[in-house]
Amino acid sequence: MNNLIKKVEIIDLYDVDVEYLKDLFCDRTYPWEVLPNIGSYISKLIETGIPGFTKLSENVLVGENVKIASTVTIEGKCIIGPNTEIRPGAYIRGNVITGPDCVIGNSSELKNAVLLRHVQVPHYNYVGDSILGNNSHMGAGSICSNLRSDGKNVIIHGDKEYETGLRKIGAFIADKGDVGCGCVLNPGTIIGKSTTIYPLTSVRGVMPEGAIVKSMDNIVLRK
Repeated sequence: MNNLIKKVEIIDLYDVDVEYLKDLFCDRTYPWEVLPNIGSYISKLIETGIPGFTKLSENVLVGENVKIASTVTIEGKCIIGPNTEIRPGAYIRGNVITGPDCVIGNSSELKNAVLLRHVQVPHYNYVGDSILGNNSHMGAGSICSNLRSDGKNVIIHGDKEYETGLRKIGAFIADKGDVGCGCVLNPGTIIGKSTTIYPLTSVRGVMPEGAIVKSMDNIVLRK
């Protein structure tokens, strides 16, 4: 693991091509810099509107062909991208914005989070204070833990220590990141592009791109 490059900058993690999401990431270097601005950014978009979107309620904006089950709870502010499906029992607690073609699954809970394009959190997932990249996926029961046990500010453990100044940070899953069932992504975890996490793994720190994480002591690059 020590000789693998641990990328932490937005440009190395995400291809932000959803038009109404671009400005949220503009002029920011690290993904955790996005988190404090999600709520105000959503408020601005709700006020100005997005072409093709309609207001579901005062603080909820939805794109075309969005499917929302009758037992879903949505607390604004929230923007749901086109062709996204929100399945029974999902709980969206506010400050959530998604790109198109996402799945928010049964009994999944989201707050202060960004989902880019074609993200799947389909079964019993918790996603708080996190950013999930294009075509990323979280297996059933996997969670983004967003608060240290000691309550102190989260530090990103990469090739160096990054002081974030934030008490709550979940995980940053890059484009095509795939997290297996029952995983715990500890506060400040970064999963590199096209990296797979084996089921039932507790992950912390920065995982390289194009890797398979079988355990924290067994990380290999894809051949």
